[in-house]
Amino acid sequence: MIEKNAPNTTCRTSSEEDTLRLGRLLGRLLVPGMTVLLYGDLGTGKTVLVRGVGEALGATRVRSPSFTLVNEYRTSRAELVHADLYRLEPGGVEELSLEEYLSNGCVLFVEWPERWDAPPRDEVLKIEITAEGETGRKFSFSPSGVGADRILERLKAEMKEMENS
Repeated sequence: MIEKNAPNTTCRTSSEEDTLRLGRLLGRLLVPGMTVLLYGDLGTGKTVLVRGVGEALGATRVRSPSFTLVNEYRTSRAELVHADLYRLEPGGVEELSLEEYLSNGCVLFVEWPERWDAPPRDEVLKIEITAEGETGRKFSFSPSGVGADRILERLKAEMKEMENS
């Protein structure tokens, strides 16, 4: 279900499989150099969403980077980089040099971006995930940059088409 709250777009999933499906859809639309910032409490499905994106890009066995901090997946379309900043203090993020991934044309997903002092401002898609009951999730998307705007518009169109079929 899609709800439009300009400039944000909100959708809901009712199961882990629905969240994976949303991730697969998003993964088909993302372009190299895009940053996706994932906000949400523990257990809200951030890694499940990234697993779906990885499947769309051709990455296998996407897993949470909670202990490794950064996981890299090479695919034929783009390198998928998945960072989890939960265990870091705000100053510790700079040592990861996440900006370098973007200059190399990666698709960068960052969980717990509030710990990053200076995340990118352009070509960023912010996604806030909220649990609604045990399996329901609410996804609120906010784009920043022309490319992110285009991706969100295409995502809305694809979700609407899925609803109608």
